[in-house]
Amino acid sequence: MTLEEIHGQELVPAGHDWMQGAGKALHELLVSAQRRGCLTAGVYESAKLMNVDPDNVAFCVLATDEEDEGDIALQIHFTLIQAFCCENDIDIVRVNDVAKLAAIVGPSEESGEPRDLHCILITNPNEDGWKDPALEKLNSFCEESRNVNDWVPTIALPE
Repeated sequence: MTLEEIHGQELVPAGHDWMQGAGKALHELLVSAQRRGCLTAGVYESAKLMNVDPDNVAFCVLATDEEDEGDIALQIHFTLIQAFCCENDIDIVRVNDVAKLAAIVGPSEESGEPRDLHCILITNPNEDGWKDPALEKLNSFCEESRNVNDWVPTIALPE
């Protein structure tokens, strides 16, 4: 069996519905986390939080648009964040539409200014026993993606 044959095998549930389900779960998780105050946005803010309290990070979202693909500094940050997440068993996904992400999380609550949404961390709340079904779906999605060597899967957010 060649590498192309192995890579072409579908070990994860195939189809648009499964990917769409992951997008909806991410949307639900972002809304829920923001409501609970468990959302950290920004590359530098996220890096600071991961450095201080990595055990409190439950999920990571990296977001880019087409114009960000040429930003070498951002790509270096992404590589470091991905490595950190992998080393600390933090599930991580990519989103290729910062505008949709901005529509979900909105501007900064303190200043009302648009915020850096290239990296978003979902942290564990102080509440005991908070289990978010959307987070569990996304954790399963990430685990299934890793089974086919897709370590940082890309999710499309719903319209």
